This record gives sequence, structure tokens and C-alpha cells, in this order.
Amino acid sequence: MTAALPRITIVTPSYNQGRYLEKTILSVLDQRYPNLEYIIMDGGSSDDSVDIIRRYEKFLARWVSERDGGQAEAINRGFMLSSGDILGWLNSDDYLEPGALKIVAEHAQRLPEVGAFVGHGRIVDVAGHETHYIRPNNLSFETFCNWLSYGHFPQPSCFFRRWAWDLAGPLDETLTCALDVDLWLRMVKQAPFRPIDSLLSTALAHPEAKTVALKHHSKAETVFVVARAGGADFVRKPLDELAAAVTRYEMHVAKILSLPLAGLVWRIARTFLGPARR
Repeated sequence: MTAALPRITIVTPSYNQGRYLEKTILSVLDQRYPNLEYIIMDGGSSDDSVDIIRRYEKFLARWVSERDGGQAEAINRGFMLSSGDILGWLNSDDYLEPGALKIVAEHAQRLPEVGAFVGHGRIVDVAGHETHYIRPNNLSFETFCNWLSYGHFPQPSCFFRRWAWDLAGPLDETLTCALDVDLWLRMVKQAPFRPIDSLLSTALAHPEAKTVALKHHSKAETVFVVARAGGADFVRKPLDELAAAVTRYEMHVAKILSLPLAGLVWRIARTFLGPARR
């Protein structure tokens, strides 16, 4: 039975996330998925992350702890080291729901033509209270261009085939927050996405999380990647909202220079650059 199941690779990028990391690791190992390849890419943490990883290293395909260029580079390097047929990444403050990998594998076996699968996801606060429950909508390029309104889905609930990654990857290592949206926009042009009507993952919202700490930057980067992918008409309203947050001087300069939409969004994104790495 094991040989019939697709090999699934999970990459966890991590940096000084020791307080959350063990729960993430156990959520993967407790899947008891028999054809799992689990890789942890630690960015040279100075907390207890390495001690936690060593505790479970006999269950890992491999792990490294060395300085890297951030989340996107860590994930790219992890996938380069991998051999799975189905790929996904799980950040070190998120976790998989029980049985998630088996559900993904069953869908992948039945639907060999599908390039990516997206399940339900939820967000909880540090007390464990659910704040959001997200079901994937129509999984199309146009929907993803409306990411900031109704087109989003939980990144840890998305799993994709190796061939889809080879066509659309790697992640853009210049991005801090919207690296997943950028990948989906490229991937959906190359491979069909399919929803899974099951809860696959939970994401933790805490003060250090990028989606919390870099909220404006995340929005600006999303506008930028959508515009760059050819969806400029979909982001005019969020662009206007972002423009209102920058100085009149910068808007004046942008107008004088007749900057194209993508260029203006990039300037806005630059104003929100922050120190967070993951």
C-alpha cells in the first residue's frame, strides 16, 4: 500500500521560532503518512530551535541550520533537496490538521491531471480561539487577482505537484510577504487548481507573524505581484488605499515621473519594508 501512495514533501522554513516549532513538527509527524519526506530549513536560529529539531531528527529526511536569505530562499533550497511528487511548505508557526496528507494523497491519486490542491484553513489566536475559517473559492487566475478581497486561501492548505512547481517555480526571493500569492498567480496559468472540501491546516496569528507585523507591506507586495502578473485592473482600489498612506510628496513625484502602475506599487511597497524575516 505504501508504494502506491505518492511521495509528499513538506518543507518547514524557520528562524527563531522555537516557541512554536515543536507543534509544527509534531503536526507533520503525527500524520503517520507512510511516504513522507520532511525537510526543515532553519536560518541559523539563536534560540532553542536546533535543540527541538535534533529531538526529532531521526524522523526527518534532512535538516540544516545555517544563515539564509529569508523564507523564500529557505523554501526554494528545501525543494531543491527534495524528491516528492507532491510538495507543500508549512511555516514554523502553522500546523497541519490530522489526516491532511492522506486526504491530499487520495485526491492526487484520483485526479492526476490536477496541478494543485487547496483545502480549507483556519486562523487561531495565541489563546487557540478561531478567528477566521477560510474555504477556497473558484481557483482561477481572475480570483487570485482579487486576493485582497475574496480570492485568498490559506497557504499551508495548498499542495502542488512536482511538475507544477517545475513549470511555475521557484519562489521570488525578493519578496517578503506575497511570495505565495506570486507563485499561485504563475502556477494557475500552467496547471489547474482543485478545491478539497476538508480542513487541512491551521495558521497561528501572533504579534511576530508577518501577516500581523507587516500588514501594510504585505498588502503593498500583493498589489505589486498581482499587477506584475497582468492583473493591474484588479488592484486599482487597494492601490488607491495604499497611495493614501504615503506622503503627498511621493505621490507628486510618482505623477511627475508618470510611473506605471507596477512601478508605483513597488515604490509603495518599499515604504513599508520591515525587519521581519519569516
